[in-house]
Amino acid sequence: MLIAVDFDGTIVSHEYPKIGKEIPFAFATLKKLQENPDNLLILWTVREGAELEEAVEYCRSKGLEFYAVNNNYLEESPEDGQPRKLKVDLFIDDRNLGGLPDWGVIYRMITTGKHLEPISFEIEPEYKLPKKSFIKSILGK
Repeated sequence: MLIAVDFDGTIVSHEYPKIGKEIPFAFATLKKLQENPDNLLILWTVREGAELEEAVEYCRSKGLEFYAVNNNYLEESPEDGQPRKLKVDLFIDDRNLGGLPDWGVIYRMITTGKHLEPISFEIEPEYKLPKKSFIKSILGK
């Protein structure tokens, strides 16, 4: 499985351009996912230049190496142009709808495949606006 992972706010707390504090269990979970050779991790971040190198080196110092960084594959070069979108199976990012789940939840979702199940929605009856008299009573007008 190709998995794109954000850095700031996902692996470490948001303190960009500085490197924030490690989010609990982020590195342990990502390294555990890498134990399965079918899982390839791509660092996908807005960081560039020296700030990107600093983030990559920080991850390396924690024992985490990525399959690729801001690219679909290792050999993709800047001359090819940065891809508009990665061709991955999953994104792990604090900007997900609903935010970033706990890293234990992320691990269980990936290893059990539960994230692949469709979500069913029941359509609610049409939303009814409150009566003007109710709004006036709340606002005191």
